[in-house]
Amino acid sequence: MRKTAFFFLFLLAGSLAFAQAPAGTTLPRPKLVVGIVVDQMRWDYLYRFYDRYQPNGFKRLLGEGFTCENTYIDYIPTVTAIGHSTVYTGSVPAIHGIAGNDFIIQATGKTMYCTEDSSVQTVGSFSEAGKMSPRNLLTSTITDELKLATNFRSKVIGIALKDRGGILPAGHAANAAYWFDDSTGNWITSTYYMKELPAWVKAFNDQKLPQKYLLQDWKPLYDPKTYVQSAPDENAYEGKYGKSTTTALPVQTSGLINPKNYDLIRSTPYGNTLTFDLAKAAVEHEELGKNVVTDFLTVSCSSTDYVGHKMGVNSLEIEDVYLRFDRDLAGFLTYLDTKVGKGNYTVFLTADHGAAHNARFLIDHNIPAGYFDNAGTQRELNDVLEKKYAAKSLVSSLMNNQVHLNYKALADSHLDEEAIRKDIVIALRARPHISFVIDNLHPDESGAPELIKSRARNGYNAKRSGVITFAFEPGWYSGAANPGTGTTHGSWNSYDAHIPLLWMGWGIKKGHTNRHTGMTDISATLAALLHIQEPNGCIGKPIEEVLKNQ
Repeated sequence: MRKTAFFFLFLLAGSLAFAQAPAGTTLPRPKLVVGIVVDQMRWDYLYRFYDRYQPNGFKRLLGEGFTCENTYIDYIPTVTAIGHSTVYTGSVPAIHGIAGNDFIIQATGKTMYCTEDSSVQTVGSFSEAGKMSPRNLLTSTITDELKLATNFRSKVIGIALKDRGGILPAGHAANAAYWFDDSTGNWITSTYYMKELPAWVKAFNDQKLPQKYLLQDWKPLYDPKTYVQSAPDENAYEGKYGKSTTTALPVQTSGLINPKNYDLIRSTPYGNTLTFDLAKAAVEHEELGKNVVTDFLTVSCSSTDYVGHKMGVNSLEIEDVYLRFDRDLAGFLTYLDTKVGKGNYTVFLTADHGAAHNARFLIDHNIPAGYFDNAGTQRELNDVLEKKYAAKSLVSSLMNNQVHLNYKALADSHLDEEAIRKDIVIALRARPHISFVIDNLHPDESGAPELIKSRARNGYNAKRSGVITFAFEPGWYSGAANPGTGTTHGSWNSYDAHIPLLWMGWGIKKGHTNRHTGMTDISATLAALLHIQEPNGCIGKPIEEVLKNQ
């Protein structure tokens, strides 16, 4: 009798417990997902500076989490806006439509900035910097899909110094995206998201942190002589800050502050620190991770890109920036441990693209490299075509290493586009230091290896891209030999396309894989982790090795 009574009491208790379980909590999911994109981070930076990283930053991700050691970008050109879009859509420019930081609408010939939107207004400043939105992105993001999966109960917030780094990852349905306004030194947004900044963002801006950081100057963390992974700090490969007479650290940022333009902070490690400061404030004040459903925070750290463009891969400044970033990362992860709870959140870290070594630096070390004159090449192409067809300016641009045709001029002169394209392909193939020329309508005729053809196809959006793609010899990029400082990116080569991909936290195994994975696989993996639909343009596949069996 007692056993029977106990059995019924057990069933009743179980039924009550089940009935009282809050809706949406029965499916295991992390409380918060944090995506960190490091702008212009080559994969080898994980190990190039490894010995000087402290325990709780990159080393923690590598030691406690899962690293995909051979993750590559699936398209060309490898630039910021496309990278951020691809990470969060699992798609490529051919589908998601973000064909460059800037791209040309082929039907009109108009140049379009990736996130420009004249229908919205700036919130938080009187500048034009806030007239931005994700409307040019044609597909959903993993953050959008999380919103849809939870009937919009999940909070999604994007943060980056660059507007495109904050807006594109957060997606169309985000609660907010914030980016930096140079003219005021404030974080701003647009009326796409809200009519007024939240009180906590206003309070954050009132701290005037950009000025406070710049007043500290940028001094190296350690004795410059100990930066053995870098070239001597005073060299011809690096750019100068303002009226500085040297390229070496320290940079006296306190003497370069302009109260009407705070863009200087972008090119210092303090830009990343400021970004993490706002990310922590967002977690605190938006109560991210305390929801009954999963929240999502996207963070893009842009200063690594600004410093890289100015100083180059082998600069002491890049080494110092990454050592400082490592500290900021460690502090942020520790903050999440305290605020959200260790094991309650999932974090991934990747990059939007890498970077080439400075061409002059390579030449001086007997490694093939050089600078390609895009502007001169465009003039010569137009001269050749004008002599043959008696029509001027048939090539309107070589933006993104693609040939953009002037379709109005072609129509006005009743010219055969197919014949024009063939002539351009022949002329470009004859140019020194161009290795492959691909007519995007006939890619199999290019003779390029399948990998390069595939990436060119993925990067070609018929409405927003040039109809011909060209690739340089390794080590070459568009630019001028004088001054020839800093670096750039955009190619299919490993230095631009091989990126880090680290995972840690809820639902993530400990380990690594050397199997080839793609940038497009990131969103597919997140969808599998969260048990939600993949973004509607996703072509990637889940990286199964990363995921625990939930």
